[in-house]
Amino acid sequence: MKSLELLVEKIILSSRWLLVVFYLGLVAALAVYALSFMFKFWKVAKEVFTLSEAEMILAMLGLIDAALVASLIVMVMISGYENFVSRFDETEADVSFLGKLDAGSLKIKVASSIVAISSIHLLQIFLNANQYSDTTLMWYTIIHLTFVVSAVMLGWLEKIMATTKAHKHETKL
Repeated sequence: MKSLELLVEKIILSSRWLLVVFYLGLVAALAVYALSFMFKFWKVAKEVFTLSEAEMILAMLGLIDAALVASLIVMVMISGYENFVSRFDETEADVSFLGKLDAGSLKIKVASSIVAISSIHLLQIFLNANQYSDTTLMWYTIIHLTFVVSAVMLGWLEKIMATTKAHKHETKL
C-alpha cells in the first residue's frame, strides 16, 4: 500500500510540470501582444501631428495600459514558474528584479496591477465621458472600486497572515 501512496505522490508532484504549457502559452501571447503594441504605436506615430491633445493623451494611455498588461504577463510567468514548477538556476537567470514573490505577494502584485490597468481604463472612459451614459459610467466606477477594495482586502489579509506567522514563530522560540 505504501508503494501505491508513493506513486500517487510522485504523479501529483510531477504534474506541476504541466504548468509549463501554460507559461509557454503566455510567452506566445506576450509575443502576439508585442506585435499588437507595435501596430498601435505605429498608428499613433503616423498621426502624431494630426491628433488633438485629448486624442494623444488617450493614445498614450492605451500604450501605457498595454505595457502594464505585458508586465503583468511577465510577472505571472516568471513568479508562477518559480513558485510552482522549479527554481531558476542562479547562474543562468537573474530574476532578482522581481523581488521575493511567494504565492501571497504574487496575488497582491497581480491585484495591484489589475487596479492600475482598471484605473487607466476608467481614465480613458472619463476623458470620453460624453460617449457614455450616466449608468454606464456608474457601473465602470463600481467595477473599478470593486477591484480596489479587493486589492486592499488581499493586502490586509496578507498582513494578518504575516503577523500571525511571525507571532507563531515567536511563541515557538
